[in-house]
Amino acid sequence: MLKFGVNMVVPDSRAAWVEKCRKAEALGFDVVGAADHLGMAPPFPALVLAAEVTERVRLNTFVINTAFYNPVLLARDVTGTDQFTEGRLELGLGAGYRKAEFEAAGMEFPRAGLRVEHLEHTIKELKRLYADEGHKPETVQKPGPPLMIAGRGDRVLALAAEHADIIGFSGTAAVPDGGALVLDDAAGIDGRVAFVREKLRGRAAEFNVISQVVTVTRDRRAGLESAHEFLKGTLTVEQLAEVPTVLIGTHEQIAEQILAHRERFGLTYFTVLERNMEPLAPVIDLVRGK
Repeated sequence: MLKFGVNMVVPDSRAAWVEKCRKAEALGFDVVGAADHLGMAPPFPALVLAAEVTERVRLNTFVINTAFYNPVLLARDVTGTDQFTEGRLELGLGAGYRKAEFEAAGMEFPRAGLRVEHLEHTIKELKRLYADEGHKPETVQKPGPPLMIAGRGDRVLALAAEHADIIGFSGTAAVPDGGALVLDDAAGIDGRVAFVREKLRGRAAEFNVISQVVTVTRDRRAGLESAHEFLKGTLTVEQLAEVPTVLIGTHEQIAEQILAHRERFGLTYFTVLERNMEPLAPVIDLVRGK
């Protein structure tokens, strides 16, 4: 079954946060996520508040920059949040990539290999602490909240294949520290999916992607051309038509695209940014149960 999430990135007032979390649930989304970037809402308090004002949706950290966290202190936040959301937490982890945020925090920006090593250490420490009967608070979900690991590089995706319940494909060819977003083409995503499938060795995992662009229009070609200009021409119009990170057309056409992406890439979990929550919502009913 297809699953849909919305990643909240605007640090509104309490009232506005409550309203949009309730709206996401009412629109049929399955997951409400909170991003982990400076200048945005603190993810764990935001998700606890989201749980208080909703009934059904799962709550996801999308994704925690593990380089910012001591694993033992992070475990306290994770287990406490799982308790306070009554077992609705999905824990999304990543290695961190924005150099400017490290600088703003007065922290050294480690090279990529060291950031991935810390991600691996964090995963193992969390698992150890989940299993420790003396560790408080305890998680509601056993052995711990479902784990999402998101990224693109071989080492992060290999970790995801080994440990994660949900594997988040960035769908990007590069993750710039500012500047234009660079999307991967369909062949690149095929390659990342094939790499993960080999590493999974038959183990089941959900495949997630963030659809960065969602445009509802009766003129799909014009919408693709506009996206081509917005993305600084990094992919051709024809290439944009093939990728799951870009959903453009009528609601019916977008539903067809999602089903095609499930068939081609094995994607069963689509996440959009909050600005695209209402545009995508009618598509959920169109594909639900298919």
